[in-house]
Amino acid sequence: AHIFTKEKLDTNTVQAIYNEFYAPHPFVRVIDTIPVLGAVRGTNFCDIFIEADESSNRIVVVSAIDNLVKGASGQAIQNMNIMFDLPQTTGLWTPAMNP
Repeated sequence: AHIFTKEKLDTNTVQAIYNEFYAPHPFVRVIDTIPVLGAVRGTNFCDIFIEADESSNRIVVVSAIDNLVKGASGQAIQNMNIMFDLPQTTGLWTPAMNP
């Protein structure tokens, strides 16, 4: 609804848009602080932080993933789960190692 808008966007509005969009995606977490790698290490999660820069009316998005899990092997497992009509989280919900 707010795509290509000229109205000023504040951080709360933008976060609400992202939260609504990513609600059905189990491995995407919209968070309130700058993401840290330790929180996603060994997982299939993507942590996203959003902030609206009201002076320029731009949105700043910072994300963090573990490129070995989310970026490669975890993504392959997630895609296989979808292909075989399994829950996307099968085999991926528990971290592979302790952060």
